Amino acid sequence: MTPTKARLTRWEDMPREPVKPGIDRRLVTTKRMMLAHVYIDKDAIVPWHSHENEQLTYILQGALQFTLGDRNGPEEELQTVTVHTGEVLHIPSHLPHRAVALEDTLDVDIFCPPRADWLDGTDSYFQDES
Repeated sequence: MTPTKARLTRWEDMPREPVKPGIDRRLVTTKRMMLAHVYIDKDAIVPWHSHENEQLTYILQGALQFTLGDRNGPEEELQTVTVHTGEVLHIPSHLPHRAVALEDTLDVDIFCPPRADWLDGTDSYFQDES
């Protein structure tokens, strides 16, 4: 069935969900996409993880330093990318990655398909400090 009405969402009307100390988020989800505002305090870490979802990370304010690749492989094969305000990073499906906030950051993440683990609360990797 095709939806017959559009849906308007105001970020400021949504509560911020605490993920772990230093990281909160707000989510807008549809059947096939997810859009997230992720609020990350300076020095907070998004631990190593990977997922089937393709990801676009757009930094509205601040900076995140990503390390991408097989953390158990040769160090020279890891990729380090710093994403600053106004920049977008594409993370392909299943690519392991972690991020460190270099300053207080507002990150917009887009996932396709939506992150089931974020919706059902099984995103326990956030509690790792690696």
